[in-house]
Amino acid sequence: MPPRVKCPLPPAVRASVADTPRTPCFLLTATRHSTVERADAGEVAETYVAALQHDLVDFEDAALVGVVRQPTGWFHGAVDENRPALGPPAALLEETKRRHEDLKMQGLCDEGAHNAAWDEVGFEARYRDHVRESPDAQAALDDLAERVRDGETVVLVCFEGEDKRCHRRVLVGLLEARL
Repeated sequence: MPPRVKCPLPPAVRASVADTPRTPCFLLTATRHSTVERADAGEVAETYVAALQHDLVDFEDAALVGVVRQPTGWFHGAVDENRPALGPPAALLEETKRRHEDLKMQGLCDEGAHNAAWDEVGFEARYRDHVRESPDAQAALDDLAERVRDGETVVLVCFEGEDKRCHRRVLVGLLEARL
């Protein structure tokens, strides 16, 4: 496992995000979730594409499902399929990226800036709203839930590494709620 680096917030940034709720910054490379009680049901898991490419994780007999709105060509080679409807909206990604860059300029490390930007723009709540309001995202989640109920293990994959907050973890919760 790669070394973990703690990235404290500079005082000016700490003050600007003091009232923002926090979630744990350090997460596992791949997380397996099993909430279905049927013996023949599959599992839900998540990881990031670099972990797959560098053999940091191994999901035997699992469907690797990308959840990226605009995947690169090489991303398609790492996953079995991609569900762009489950990717965050472009405007939300762009706003988060701009804030991320601002926070890096204030002295935060990449992971710390990413996670603080996620909090400041209200990424999780806005992403949940997007998924709830999108018929295509709802259909994709329904399809994936049915596959898990039928015994398939589904691994959600995108770009963000283990130390960054990511929409795929939100999707795991939304998917598990359907099981």
